[in-house]
Amino acid sequence: MTSATTLTASLLLPLLGAILVAATGRWPNIRETATLSTAILLFVLVCSLWPSRFDGIDQIVLLEPVPGGTLALHLEPLGMLFALVASFLWIITSLYAIGYMRAQGESNQTRFYTAFAVAMAATMGVAFAANLFTLFVFYEILTLSTYPLVTHSGTEKARRAGRVYLGILLTTSTLLLLPAVIATWLFAGTLDFKAGGILQGRVSNAVAGMLLLLYFFGIGKSAAMPFHRWLPAAMVAPTPVSALLHAVAVVKAGVFSMLKVTTYVFGTDLLSGISISQWLIYVSLATILLASLVALRQDNLKRRLAYSTISQLGYILLAGQLGNATGLIGGGLHIANHAFGKITLFLAAGAILVATHKTEVSAMSGLGRRMPLTFACFLVGSLSVIGLPPLGGFWSKWYLLLGSLRAEQWLAMLVLIISSLLNVAYLLPVSVRGFFSAPLASGDETFNPVPWPCRIAMAITASGCILLFLAAGPLVRLLETIGL
Repeated sequence: MTSATTLTASLLLPLLGAILVAATGRWPNIRETATLSTAILLFVLVCSLWPSRFDGIDQIVLLEPVPGGTLALHLEPLGMLFALVASFLWIITSLYAIGYMRAQGESNQTRFYTAFAVAMAATMGVAFAANLFTLFVFYEILTLSTYPLVTHSGTEKARRAGRVYLGILLTTSTLLLLPAVIATWLFAGTLDFKAGGILQGRVSNAVAGMLLLLYFFGIGKSAAMPFHRWLPAAMVAPTPVSALLHAVAVVKAGVFSMLKVTTYVFGTDLLSGISISQWLIYVSLATILLASLVALRQDNLKRRLAYSTISQLGYILLAGQLGNATGLIGGGLHIANHAFGKITLFLAAGAILVATHKTEVSAMSGLGRRMPLTFACFLVGSLSVIGLPPLGGFWSKWYLLLGSLRAEQWLAMLVLIISSLLNVAYLLPVSVRGFFSAPLASGDETFNPVPWPCRIAMAITASGCILLFLAAGPLVRLLETIGL
């Protein structure tokens, strides 16, 4: 199979998987086998593209629905990284979901797995988009395909969260992102991504600044404040959906898209001359700090993790505005490192819910003695998000600090250090309370064993946090080849 064929297959395979899941819904074992098989095969396809990551595969045009707007795929280093992370973690999330959804007795499981597969197809479209039009189309498909997952429970609270989810993401993309894409086409005469940017020499710095502002807030999935409320609202969804939103697809699609725009639409030369870029650095830093402070006040574990995600996304938004290769490497690494760290935290939170039905941190005293694997995995994920060696999160924060130093952004360096201390303050108490606090006196001693698929999934992602520290070299070399 040629690389061009593999690119197309990586987009079509999850759609085929969605059809198979829908067709086998009456037979849960077959349905879940189809889900896992599709996820594994997709990861194999993406891995087979690794040898071609530097070859500059020509665009693959799928169709041209509007004049000048082609749906086209292309392989480049940043997309290669995102596709690898997303496709691998789909396997883990699917494995976890099988144990979780059965243990919780969730209804509409066929719809859940079908929507999940469609969302992964959209994610592959975002990862391998060759131009802004393709990116925008699959970005919107991702929003729509994840709506049934957010509202999965069907309660009024879930429907209300779904309205917030759709309202913010569709409004920002329609009113801000789409005009930016159209304006880029009018000014540049093309929407194709290009090393060094397509706007260089075609627009003034003032116009470029306005376009950058539209992209920054129009890509609402990156959850920059004040367009972040959809993310904590979506925590009403089942834990596997939270893992999808925070680690595998949605938020990572947002920050990935922003990195891709700053790299291949603006380029560092143009970006360095845009004064608004400095203000967007301040917005990124404010998002990092404010979200961390809000996380400190959350007793509900999933909401605490949700605001932690908003803060961590600010790191990647900052990387896109630093305007140098070192910062971009840090942002790319953080896509992978945060994905593994945060998915570990959410999988552990879901395991606690399955076993004890507890959702508040204050009620988790002593649980680590009954659930040592779960709380040990939570500790590993926490330390990676904090950025301590020997865990992968150390490298991404190290490169972000170096990128801030090279850009002479002293405030950014200070905020990165302070935010890491805040990470300690809101993440470590969960494990400390679980292992070292006395169990709370309670008349309810119900305790359900954590399903084995959930335990295996947590162990794999926690191990991934360590592996990303020990074997970061290939990812760094991959990101060094991005045309700036």
